[in-house]
Amino acid sequence: MPRGIPALDEEQRKTVLQRVKENGEKVSDLAKEYGINPKVIYHLLGSQTQGASLYLELAKLKKENEALLKIIGQLVVANEAGKKMWYAKHC
Repeated sequence: MPRGIPALDEEQRKTVLQRVKENGEKVSDLAKEYGINPKVIYHLLGSQTQGASLYLELAKLKKENEALLKIIGQLVVANEAGKKMWYAKHC
């Protein structure tokens, strides 16, 4: 019999996560079924949540960047218009 902690393959990971999230099955029951420690499933859930939050943070930063670029563009246009007005008054 192999020693150590049994590992889940990619398909099993997806199935376990789906059963917890969509079907609301208990982590302890799934851990017994797959012969793994419940901490393994909690780790999978935590790592997936962290990835989602990183994606949301990236999307938020992209939106902020676009807004700032728009503001900078407006300021540049206003600055150029101000230079033209000053030049027209003094020349």
